[in-house]
Amino acid sequence: MSPSNGSKVLAPIQSFMKIILLKLFSLNQTLIKNIVPSDSSNANLNISLCTLGPSLLARPSSGGSSWTREQTLVVVKPDGVQWRLVGYVIQRFERRGFKLVGMKMLQAPERVLAEHYHDLQRKPFYPALISYMTSGPVVAMVWEGPNVVCSSRAMVGHTNSAEAAPDTIRGDFSIHISRNIIHASDSVEGAQKEIQLWFQSSELVNWADKGHQRSIYPP
Repeated sequence: MSPSNGSKVLAPIQSFMKIILLKLFSLNQTLIKNIVPSDSSNANLNISLCTLGPSLLARPSSGGSSWTREQTLVVVKPDGVQWRLVGYVIQRFERRGFKLVGMKMLQAPERVLAEHYHDLQRKPFYPALISYMTSGPVVAMVWEGPNVVCSSRAMVGHTNSAEAAPDTIRGDFSIHISRNIIHASDSVEGAQKEIQLWFQSSELVNWADKGHQRSIYPP
């Protein structure tokens, strides 16, 4: 086959592929709109984006890798503590390869809760929420790792236990949206603010993860 004949054969194939790619792009935009409704809360928006793939949210590091070293706040709520799930939560995160850099059990002060749930203060359920969060001790943790914010949201599951997928922490243990076991930060910026709210810098330990660091942090 001569080069000119080859070009004639390839031309319609290339045009067809362009059409397919444009259709796929259009479909992707539609899926995002359906997955993330316009009236979604910040929490549901971030978990929806996380389910589309961490690569969509990852910011390349100076070394060119798409992985980002992040920290996130995870709080086992009073019902999770009462149900003896603290060890299970730690095990889930450690098995995933994340590094625990801070942890404490405390009776959450109302001052901290008021700031943490600032966006919900005008909601009718806010008094019941504060009553629930002060009904017993909580365990606050800071976890570190690549894309840990998105990963932890996926591990924790949907805020509403009725919509939480099986094998997520809420999907396996939460029985109602008002008793949903655990909190995990919904964005990198939100995690930074929440960690500063719940922890003093002196309470975080920057320890060397020798022998395991290479496996979770690509070069």
